[in-house]
Amino acid sequence: MDLTQPLPLLGGLSPQQFMRRHWQKKPLLVRQALPGATAPLPRAELFALAGSDAVESRLVVRGAAGWTLRHGPVPRRALPPLSQPAWTLLVQGLDLHLQAAHELLARFRFVPDARLDDLMLSYASDGGGVGPHLDSYDVFLIQVHGRRRWRIGRARDRSLVEGVPLKILRHFVPEHDWVLEPGDMLYLPPMWAHDGVALGECMTASVGFRASGAAEVSRELLGRLAQDLEPIPGERLYGDANQPATATPAAIPEALQAYAAEAVRRTLNEPQALLRALGEWLTEPKPRVWFDAPPRRPTLAGGVKLDRRSRMMYDARHVFINGESFRAGGVDARLLRQLADRRGLAAAEVSRLSAEARATLDDWADAGWLHGG
Repeated sequence: MDLTQPLPLLGGLSPQQFMRRHWQKKPLLVRQALPGATAPLPRAELFALAGSDAVESRLVVRGAAGWTLRHGPVPRRALPPLSQPAWTLLVQGLDLHLQAAHELLARFRFVPDARLDDLMLSYASDGGGVGPHLDSYDVFLIQVHGRRRWRIGRARDRSLVEGVPLKILRHFVPEHDWVLEPGDMLYLPPMWAHDGVALGECMTASVGFRASGAAEVSRELLGRLAQDLEPIPGERLYGDANQPATATPAAIPEALQAYAAEAVRRTLNEPQALLRALGEWLTEPKPRVWFDAPPRRPTLAGGVKLDRRSRMMYDARHVFINGESFRAGGVDARLLRQLADRRGLAAAEVSRLSAEARATLDDWADAGWLHGG
């Protein structure tokens, strides 16, 4: 992707311009960002997918008694009649199950994969929506069928309506009011209040991004570091030869506290271990993702391509795929990084890999992580 090239997807902005002017800063409405856009799958197939245990789905209904929320699986018989107004079905991670959705998500890879999360598709009957709310992450809202009215504004009051199963803003003051047609797109930075209401039957695709807080990052990385810890040969065990007799045996000795603090500091002072844990966490497959081993090993001499469910990234010293890390250098490192960036390698590129790297690709193919190109 040429990051300097203007894109209709971004309203004539280049990816560089969009990231500089709008990303995490201000909304952007793009008319006909995707001319001729259609839903990545028919309504009936979306309904069938929502009933699967392998998919995360939700059903939101607004009726005379208020809001109701049901978490999936949502079988077809549980859905309201199509003629009933004000209900919405949301299906997460459509990109994991459908190639067309995966390709739509890939259009946004001018943002690092470490931030790109998934593609959600929502179906709504007339008047359907989830109420005015906030998202803690960036989102691109793409109209792929029918029409939806979007009202957006800065959330100066973030208090929520009590007693409902959704996080609906109590005081929502819209600043902009737009109707999106098929092919139109609206980008919203985090914490911009928005309320989308279907005008007749409609489908909206949402490209969401990963946004983790410090507590989540610390919990995940420290947990992974702890799993990898092994006793160091010859390390000094805690000792207290100078511990005097004590009349307060329940008090934790200060020397033991200092020993524990130093042990943790020593672990955190291993920068490569920390970076390795980060890459493994960022490429961990989504919940409900299972890879099927092929009945026989595919031939990779003609090129390879990653399975659409595979998450692959790299840093200066490691290559990461589906929660595992590998070391590579030289030509192997360059080609494996190309595989991660382009999600495929041509036959000539595969032939330049070392025997060890090709054996690694064979292992990944056996696991169903990649396929012959």
